Amino acid sequence: MGITLNEAAVQLLTEDKNIAHIATIMPDGSPQVTPVWIDYDGTHILVNTATGRVKWRNLQRNPNVALSVVGSQNAYKAISIRGRVVEMTEDGANDHIDKLSLKYLGKPKYEGHRPGERRVLVRIEPLKLASRI
Repeated sequence: MGITLNEAAVQLLTEDKNIAHIATIMPDGSPQVTPVWIDYDGTHILVNTATGRVKWRNLQRNPNVALSVVGSQNAYKAISIRGRVVEMTEDGANDHIDKLSLKYLGKPKYEGHRPGERRVLVRIEPLKLASRI
């Protein structure tokens, strides 16, 4: 069962342009880490990726993740979250990456689409929170 994040953690996920690092598990059991844009819907941490990418393939196989977020304005404001992916969907993923583009780049349309790319919205249920806020 998921946990409710405290207000300070929610602020770190939603305010400023804080980048998260998401750790997934490779087929051989080794960790793989990728910096990602993040969002929060009040229940789940939201990450956006594309089909075929390493993190997408890893999450298909193993839904367990860890996220680390450090404040862009204050590196001593940091959280670590362990969780699990509860949904990966293409529904709404293009709109979501546009929302993230506005947050992080100030551009209402994500300009990094590749021809034939299929975006995926990843919903992560937080299970454990460690914070330094």
